[in-house]
Amino acid sequence: MFSGLSAFPLTPVSESALDEAAFVRLIERLVDAGVDSICALGSTGSYPYLTRAERARIARLAVEHAGPIPVMVGVGALRTRDVLDLVHDAQQAGVRGVLLAPVSYQLLLPDEVYGLYEAVSRSLSVPLCVYDNPRTTRFEFSDALHGRIARLPHVASIKIPAVPLDPDAARERVARLRAQIPAQVTIGVSGDASAAQGLLAGCEAWYSVVGGLFPRTALAITRAAQAGDARQAAQQSERLAPLWALYRQCGSVRVMAAAAEILGLAQAGCLPLPLRPLQAQARQELESVLAALQLG
Repeated sequence: MFSGLSAFPLTPVSESALDEAAFVRLIERLVDAGVDSICALGSTGSYPYLTRAERARIARLAVEHAGPIPVMVGVGALRTRDVLDLVHDAQQAGVRGVLLAPVSYQLLLPDEVYGLYEAVSRSLSVPLCVYDNPRTTRFEFSDALHGRIARLPHVASIKIPAVPLDPDAARERVARLRAQIPAQVTIGVSGDASAAQGLLAGCEAWYSVVGGLFPRTALAITRAAQAGDARQAAQQSERLAPLWALYRQCGSVRVMAAAAEILGLAQAGCLPLPLRPLQAQARQELESVLAALQLG
């Protein structure tokens, strides 16, 4: 499950409840498209804003409605104790893997991050994906630390940030990490704008924001890259440049939430406060982009 397209859907919410019907619609959309895996409660899924009970419920809904498609869920939290509780809930829900970022308020030290993964690995019966997301966590993994963590039991994949757009630099980036980790641990790229380059550079998976709402579009890029068709993969990705520009301007989760609302897949105000929807001008621009691109 740690190769190909892993789609990261939104978790639509109001201030009073989860929008379970909307979440199920998003999962069913991914199933219909035939994504390789689904990751609920990633950063696009707003996991830090939800209670333990809400997260357990989302995990159960994802597994229930994903059919044969494997489900991974995010289990990040500030305290190791809480992470272990979330791991328990996820495994009880029947997930096939967990995604863990080193969430922090105080900046974590490398040994503290290693200790987190070591403690979690002892409690797992399913594979773990290491979530390297320095823009959110403010923690910078070294390749050496990735190598130590990748040798722990149950570690199966590493989700890295965007790779350089230059093909040679992207290959060098992936090769440096690959030299530090066991052969069975996959590398997955995030950062949608550079995903095609990451896959062509040797990443086995794309952990995708856009794939959580527009899976067929993301699958076209993924399959072209997996087939070694660099030109087609690059063209498919470059076509989405206006969407990537909105990501940079407004943040990908706000863009995907607004897109879900525009498509009628989620109610207005589907992000947890204090996150706010796109302002009028950005939303109008997104509507124009969606009309022009005809994403699926």
